[in-house]
Amino acid sequence: MNKVIVKKVDNKVPLYLIPLKEARTATVLFMFKTGSKYETKENSGISHFLEHLFFKGTKKRPDTATISSELDSLGCEFNAFTSKEFTGYYIKVASNKMAAAIKVLGDMLLNSNFAQEEIERERGVIIEELKMYEDNPLRHIGDVFESCLYGDTPAGWDTIGTKKNILKFSREDFIDYYSQQYGSNSLSVILAGQLRTKDKDVLEKIIKQFKDNPWKNKLKVKEEQKKPKVLALFKPVDQVAMSLGLRTVPVSHPLALKLKLLALVLGGSMSSRLFIKLRERNGLAYYVRTFNEGYSDSGYLTTQAGVPKDKLKDAIKIILEEYQRVKKELINDKELKKVKDLLAGRMALKLEATDEVASWYAEQIVLGDKILSPAETLKEINNITAQDLQKVAKKFFVEKNLNLAVIGRLKDQKLSSILRLK
Repeated sequence: MNKVIVKKVDNKVPLYLIPLKEARTATVLFMFKTGSKYETKENSGISHFLEHLFFKGTKKRPDTATISSELDSLGCEFNAFTSKEFTGYYIKVASNKMAAAIKVLGDMLLNSNFAQEEIERERGVIIEELKMYEDNPLRHIGDVFESCLYGDTPAGWDTIGTKKNILKFSREDFIDYYSQQYGSNSLSVILAGQLRTKDKDVLEKIIKQFKDNPWKNKLKVKEEQKKPKVLALFKPVDQVAMSLGLRTVPVSHPLALKLKLLALVLGGSMSSRLFIKLRERNGLAYYVRTFNEGYSDSGYLTTQAGVPKDKLKDAIKIILEEYQRVKKELINDKELKKVKDLLAGRMALKLEATDEVASWYAEQIVLGDKILSPAETLKEINNITAQDLQKVAKKFFVEKNLNLAVIGRLKDQKLSSILRLK
């Protein structure tokens, strides 16, 4: 992978060019530094709703069918996403079609109509999306866990917002939010893959049309916790979805990569400790996963699983035993090499795709204070020792940091009483 080239367009928007010599495709990604953490109680969910509206028509391309048909005719993959801290819009296409694709995406982001009739139709779509998440406990458990961590703050609210807000947003609300959060002061653009001069020229012309915007920053997360916390959501389902984890560090913190490796040891693969212990040895779960999540100013490591409701306490105890074990025992050389090789292999597989390369850099650009190439990341990973991982475990795997979220047909099981780490 070649070195990243950073250009400042006339309006000071940074353009990151990532040439990939062997690629036959390219991906353009517009990243705006806004998302649900940038919202208030009154407009929670507006970032996500607005994302949908960019696909609903412009003066030149009056409706969704026109936009999607034109992009389909170019052979594009295209989509958008809203998270807590950023909103992104991307197109991946054969490189000889990129200039045409950029023009469509630029038109969508600069000239959307935000037509009232489309807003009314999209309310129903988003409410059905909300129901879809809530009806899938293993998908929704991440939202409940973050609510357990951060409470009634923007960091703890669901990105999709509330039904009440979805139903009340007006066209003026969207225009005001767009004017405030979308512009040259919040935009970064990434172009990755086979790069052509024509594509870069077209892209710069589009970028120059974004004007200064006021851009309201988000509230900083306050990491305050003095004892274990439990958040239980009743749902009449047969399985209990659970997430048991701890507060850690932001995405660019020096310890973040060590926590990522530690998560792989615990539950990051089919040969990981908790996958073997929960699923293969005790038959308590089909789905088991441990991961470390990092934001710009906060982070956490958690284990998610779907378990029988009468075996929930057994599953919790097994997870806590493994959390305790990585504090007390050094990970042996063979296991450490395995997880390093696993992470390196997954990175190689993932970064063969230009959209994944664009995302790799985009998230670092928006969330972090430094940008590492895959090679630099692997170098840091290879320098991590078993002693490093044990120190990290001792620092973060402490009882007062524990958080447990559960969704299921539960009565009071006094779960806080078993959240113990020595």
